[in-house]
Amino acid sequence: MPDWFSTLAQWLALPEVGLSTVFVVAFVSATLLPLGSEPAVFALVKLNPELFWPAVLVATAGNTLGGAVSWLMGLGTHRLVDRARGNPTELRALHWLERFGPKACLLSWLPVVGDPLCAVAGWLRFAFWPCLFYMAIGKFARYLVMTAALLWAFPGAFPS
Repeated sequence: MPDWFSTLAQWLALPEVGLSTVFVVAFVSATLLPLGSEPAVFALVKLNPELFWPAVLVATAGNTLGGAVSWLMGLGTHRLVDRARGNPTELRALHWLERFGPKACLLSWLPVVGDPLCAVAGWLRFAFWPCLFYMAIGKFARYLVMTAALLWAFPGAFPS
């Protein structure tokens, strides 16, 4: 590993900087931008094992709020399209999603489809607070399982 990368990883893992970095990376990764937040969470926890729970909770909060922004973008897009068309839109291809309602946001943790799912939930005008609740449950479970699994799978990834 290059020295500059090790230095950067250690700087980002400082307790006073690391959690805010994890929040920002998790937030941005929950939007439609292609970014994964698990490496940031893993690096922080590996360098600061005592920050396991704070890192998981901060990543969950950031990722859930990013999902909420995606939900709002979907709602705004729906309203814009309705206004431009002069009538309500109908998404027959997403009929199955409507059947599940906000509970479908439990799947917001999935790679590739999870982030757009939050936007689609907003597009379909699912209730915001239940969507946020289910997003938080799914994202918390993902960070908990992924971080614990990475720590188990790569016990010597960073020097302690």
